Amino acid sequence: MKHLTDYLWFEVPERRGLVNITPTVENLVRQSGVQEGLCLVNAMHITASVFINDDESGLHHDYEVWLEKLAPHEPLAQYRHNRTGEDNADAHLKRQVMGREVVVAITRGKLDLGPWEQIFYGEFDGRRRKRVLVKILGE
Repeated sequence: MKHLTDYLWFEVPERRGLVNITPTVENLVRQSGVQEGLCLVNAMHITASVFINDDESGLHHDYEVWLEKLAPHEPLAQYRHNRTGEDNADAHLKRQVMGREVVVAITRGKLDLGPWEQIFYGEFDGRRRKRVLVKILGE
């Protein structure tokens, strides 16, 4: 069995942001030599997410508006978690909605994504360094 483990590092300068990481993950799949297998992409911080969707700016805006309605950042006092000195309770909730990781099949040496599917890193409490695990396994 072939395998590859790598870490992607991000430092999003804003509080929130989306980064299309598909090309980077595709490159890692090529490096791994895996022709048939699985690729796990996992956010390793509890205020960040990895998810699959369309790379379309209107949709990205809609995510921002929808997530802010679901879990608004302010007022900070609305969250018990923020009473510990933190100000990121909303980021934890946004991550919970958007998900922790994705697993994508590798078929004939390539990510087996749908026609519009792209892999994204979602940041909900940025301005500091965070990582994503990429684990590729297969034959």
